[in-house]
Amino acid sequence: VQLQAFGGGLVQAGGSLRLSCAASGRTFSSYASGWFRQAPGKEREFVAAISRTGGSTYYADSMKGRFTISRDNAKNTVYLQMNSLKPEDTAVYYCAAGSERAVIITTARGYDYWGQGTLVTVSS
Repeated sequence: VQLQAFGGGLVQAGGSLRLSCAASGRTFSSYASGWFRQAPGKEREFVAAISRTGGSTYYADSMKGRFTISRDNAKNTVYLQMNSLKPEDTAVYYCAAGSERAVIITTARGYDYWGQGTLVTVSS
């Protein structure tokens, strides 16, 4: 599976962005998906995850109520809608796909495939 993330950019605090992650290769619906982010000088952290069907989602505490993960298997795409953005949300955002049996995967090591990352910058 090849993943390509896009949709990042510069936005003011309080604004919104929608990231997309397009998958190609094997049947995308066979994979659970997730988003992670990595800020400068920090470790990669979990953002959100979604099950293969899209019926289950899970968020890191700091993203709950602000971010929404979704997927469209017909389009082989996973989305991350980000609202009420804060300067501390500035990071490179990565999408991932995993073949583990778990419905939801929240750890980086649980994912098999990664996109190249898209930069989100939130100005104050």
